[in-house]
Amino acid sequence: MPLADGTVAKVKIDFDVLQKLSETARVQYGLSGAVQHGASTLPDEAFDRFPATGTAEIHLATGFQNMIYDSKDFPAQLRAKIYDLLLAEMKSEWKEKDTEEQFIYKTRKKAFGPFKLELWSLPADVRDEICAELERKFAFLFDKLKVNGTRPLLDQFIKPVDVPMKMPQALEG
Repeated sequence: MPLADGTVAKVKIDFDVLQKLSETARVQYGLSGAVQHGASTLPDEAFDRFPATGTAEIHLATGFQNMIYDSKDFPAQLRAKIYDLLLAEMKSEWKEKDTEEQFIYKTRKKAFGPFKLELWSLPADVRDEICAELERKFAFLFDKLKVNGTRPLLDQFIKPVDVPMKMPQALEG
């Protein structure tokens, strides 16, 4: 939950309840376990607790999006352009009680699409720095969530299909 100044509220999780929900889901309903939404804004020390609770899924996308937008390497001019678009084009989503910072925080995920070409076209050194930040976070999470060394299990059940991709080209008008 974004606060009025744009920072994110500290969230508390009852891991005992999460464990009971996961166990009930598995035992009584044959499901994989509970899903934790909003985990990307939790403190780092919370992540090693999820494997012990049997949590089946942890939603982290917002945290990765925040890392991109808040990166010291993200071009300030592009960030300003994105925020200007949000303020101009998404005003209908602005809740009366929200500050501008809260509105931007909640809507900036929607700017990845309209700015995809500009984001993909960032200079290689900028992309590399942002990607390095993301990779460090992935490595941390893989360790805390105990998924390191699970590649053989993935290979057993998932058969990748090679889909060659090209960088998008600017639209000609």
